[in-house]
Amino acid sequence: MINRLLAKVIGTKNERDIKRLQPMIVEMNALEPQMRALTDEQFREKTSEFKGEIAEALNGLEGDDLKRVEREVLDHLLVPAFALVREAGRRMVDMRHFDVQLVGGMVLHQGKIA
Repeated sequence: MINRLLAKVIGTKNERDIKRLQPMIVEMNALEPQMRALTDEQFREKTSEFKGEIAEALNGLEGDDLKRVEREVLDHLLVPAFALVREAGRRMVDMRHFDVQLVGGMVLHQGKIA
């Protein structure tokens, strides 16, 4: 009974986790017009830019430093990369990812079960 009362007041862990991810969804949605405006060549360049940023950040790192920096860089690129993936889906199969699908991808990125 106490657990149900607490869940109603502060929400379940799942609800709190989703609420924490919501600002990133808002950012991805805000990037949608910018990603849609990219030409196919600019789209490819954006992908190369992301890969280059990751490679540059990880250059020369080893062990724990490598893992930490890799996580930081990937977290930093998550919003624009997911916005780009959403646009890729729209262009390739004429289907736009739903926000909940992006949330699922972010949860998987965190190493959790979606």
